[in-house]
Amino acid sequence: MHHPDAPFRSAAASPSAPARRPAPQTGRDRPSGRPRQAPARAAAALLSPADHTHLLSGLPEAPPLPRSRADSEAVAALHRSARILVDRLPQLTDRLVAMLQELEPAYRPEAFGPGDLRKEVAESLDNNIRSLLDPKACRDRARRCSWRIGGLRAEHGTPLDAVLHAFRLGGSVVWQGLVETATRQSPQDAHLLLHVAADVWNFVDEHCTLVADAYRRAERRLVRRHEEQARALLEALLDGTARFADVTTAAAALGLPEQARCTVVLVSGGRPSDRRGVFPRPLPEGVRVVWCTGEDADRAVVVLGGREPRDLAPAITAPEGVRVGVGSAVPGLASLGTAREHAETALLTCPASGGVALLEEHLPQALVTSAPELADALVERALRPVLGLEPGDREVILSTLEAWLAADGSALRAGSRLFCHRNTVLNRLRRYEQLTGRSLGRPQDLVELVLALEAHRLRRGL
Repeated sequence: MHHPDAPFRSAAASPSAPARRPAPQTGRDRPSGRPRQAPARAAAALLSPADHTHLLSGLPEAPPLPRSRADSEAVAALHRSARILVDRLPQLTDRLVAMLQELEPAYRPEAFGPGDLRKEVAESLDNNIRSLLDPKACRDRARRCSWRIGGLRAEHGTPLDAVLHAFRLGGSVVWQGLVETATRQSPQDAHLLLHVAADVWNFVDEHCTLVADAYRRAERRLVRRHEEQARALLEALLDGTARFADVTTAAAALGLPEQARCTVVLVSGGRPSDRRGVFPRPLPEGVRVVWCTGEDADRAVVVLGGREPRDLAPAITAPEGVRVGVGSAVPGLASLGTAREHAETALLTCPASGGVALLEEHLPQALVTSAPELADALVERALRPVLGLEPGDREVILSTLEAWLAADGSALRAGSRLFCHRNTVLNRLRRYEQLTGRSLGRPQDLVELVLALEAHRLRRGL
């Protein structure tokens, strides 16, 4: 009957076999001449060998046995031949192993450990033959065998169509063995076997379905494990806790070049759907984004594809309430921790109302946010007398200083912004100098003022 541990593919019809379902193409029939890779193969390759005790989980309850239409005489002939096949199990195993290794590239000797394929084939064939003799007593054991093999083949990355082909080849080997045995023992028995052919192949079909279900269940589990591992590796890279040896594994798990030039974008606030919609669609050619999502903020690793962060930032759109920090470019995945720190710093310079902050365009702000204690000292040094004024006076002086700096030191343009005369601006600037004892014409005082104003703005969350 079917071979529970073998990959599924088409069966070659035996000369004496009854008409059978058409078989899928073998690896030889495919244009490439190579087996198609199972979707979970890459995941399985990244994971440690699993304990196989979990493979029996999820086995569905067996449906009622189908009612056989064969008469007692035909069943008796089947039993006579099957009892002889039990004793010929080693020879049948050798035959099926040879067929699989010849017809299925996925079952070549190098794909299995020493003796593993033969053991798998023997167990499956034994369950098949004994199920012919006593379907009720052997059914649970046969179903467990097929279910386990389906999951195991998925974990080993054997293509599903190859597993199904192997099960049908197993069915053809058992059927041919029954016919050959009956022919030698009694030509009448060989004729009677035709009446039970449907029962034999119904069993094969049932177990092919069982194996396919187990395979897909295991495949989904492998994909989940792969995604969890990839996420854990990505988080370790972003947090700067990954070991050097993990970088290559992470690159394979994430499907990213290890030395890819990339940056990190930190997105905070708003709804998750808003956060993950900040990038343009479609992405610029060569740019790739891998998300590491969280409850309140999401981190995105962006492969720049020959671009710079400043080229990407203008295309990012931040809905109201969503803040985006774009870090600096780093030379590979091993430096993602640095890029993440830069993105966090950029995010601190972003207004609470939302927007996009590119680190390289906010370096003064980044300096003061990176050293809060020093920023506070700058505010104290450059602004303490102003901050001690009444709120109205304080805001007049601060807004004038900000407008004057934004106007590149032009009192005329600052007055236009503030809707006042240039002389009013100059008077307010002189008042600042009188209050603080500082000079706006001295470079060091001016630099300290710029940084102090930025630190004060960020401290207020503006």
